[in-house]
Amino acid sequence: MSLVDTIKPVLTPINKEGYPFITLFLIATLVGWLLVGDSLLVIGLLLTAWCVYFFRDPARTTPIKEGLVVSPADGVVQMIRKADPPPELEYAGKQMLRISVFMNVFDVHVNRIPIDGQVTKLHYRPGAFLNASLDKASEDNERQSILMETPDGKQIAFVQIAGLVARRILCDLEPGQDIHTGERFGMIRFGSRVDVYVPDRTPILVCEGQRCVAGETILADLGKRPKESLTGTTR
Repeated sequence: MSLVDTIKPVLTPINKEGYPFITLFLIATLVGWLLVGDSLLVIGLLLTAWCVYFFRDPARTTPIKEGLVVSPADGVVQMIRKADPPPELEYAGKQMLRISVFMNVFDVHVNRIPIDGQVTKLHYRPGAFLNASLDKASEDNERQSILMETPDGKQIAFVQIAGLVARRILCDLEPGQDIHTGERFGMIRFGSRVDVYVPDRTPILVCEGQRCVAGETILADLGKRPKESLTGTTR
């Protein structure tokens, strides 16, 4: 077995979106070292290491029990409250329960699908770049909104919201696309938030202040709470 084969299992994969930034940081570090000296070399290497860390994309073990809604983002549950989904989704139902997961610059920023279903509507809305931890960020900030329908006809919405330093929302979904729990669907660069809207009265299985892991932490249960232990699949 080669050295590469030995260490590969413990290395965290890097999302493809990160390679241009990592390359840019390395080039800037080299130029700074040649022009200024060792002081900029140390700073540049530290910043490059942070960039690699930011774009890490670890595998996750996703619960596969039908009806479970998992977190689409790493981060902290900042608020749980009743709210209307973004108006651009033209959701005609009643108010839903909104679960907001806030990501800081040290969290994994790859976003994942919260539940099986089909994308029914997508809408990108330009906006402000307020602190994503503020409640009004869900209304004023730049966002990508997704409305989907589960196999049993329930409507779920999830929204990528840009934050104070975020300047790019990436979403790979298309209307009519079949999606599966825990699959990667995009990311938000450099600090942000993801809101998940589930039907009112859905049992919520997290609390405010709780830390979530994208694709793994169960936010809500749309069906009957299972008695048997949950098994998972790694993606």
